[in-house]
Amino acid sequence: MTKVDGEISTEDESEGADAAVRLARSTGAPVAPAEEPPFLIGFYRSAVAKKWLMAISGIALFGFVVAHMVGNLKVFLGMAHLNEYAEWLRDLGEPAFPRTVVLWGMRIGLLVAVGVHIIAAAQLTRMNHKARPVTYQSKRDYVAANFASRTMRWTGIIIVLFVIFHLMDLTWGQANPDFVRGDPYNNLFNSFERVPVAIAYIVAMLALGLHLFHGLWSMFQSLGLNNPRWNSSRRTFAVAFAVIVTVGNVSMPLLITTGVVNR
Repeated sequence: MTKVDGEISTEDESEGADAAVRLARSTGAPVAPAEEPPFLIGFYRSAVAKKWLMAISGIALFGFVVAHMVGNLKVFLGMAHLNEYAEWLRDLGEPAFPRTVVLWGMRIGLLVAVGVHIIAAAQLTRMNHKARPVTYQSKRDYVAANFASRTMRWTGIIIVLFVIFHLMDLTWGQANPDFVRGDPYNNLFNSFERVPVAIAYIVAMLALGLHLFHGLWSMFQSLGLNNPRWNSSRRTFAVAFAVIVTVGNVSMPLLITTGVVNR
């Protein structure tokens, strides 16, 4: 704005306004900065949160796998022991809670843990693919990831399919022609005496062992407990528990289908 012959001129202002209009037309209207989401939502969207969810849900599922294996191994002690254990599970929480309420609560909790584990894994995989759209460029890069880590997706799918069949075989009975509700001992023998079923169980348990090994190994890193000094102990822990769970679960279909253990 200038003063000409005692009068105020707005020529400079008009030129500035015209320039601003031309700039807006060529670049578009200014974009307002996006609002920051609430902390919990923002944290959930991060890779760190996905890893935490996978680790925590994995710990819950690992605890169930160990407890389930220990209970099922009672089959080697005889019918009374296994059937008594199964009945104890149904009565768990009595008299504070009605019969089977605690058992169903545990089942629902496990279902939630499975859902969280799968969803977090899928979202984390998608995030990793976006961060690295190009696959491994050399064989050396590919080999750097061990066999267990490279097959996590496939072992996970095998485990999910196995769980569905396992429920239909020994819980609901649709996949077991000789299923008798309330008689887990004979149901187990009726199932594992079928060779194809025993082989399917063994394959699924080998997949579970691989999945557990890498899951336990990476769990500490996901929780921030990653120190080179502990790597040897972490690996030993992962190997030991994966082997224990695999051997324990494989022993049942293997020994029953081969006739080493009889009713």
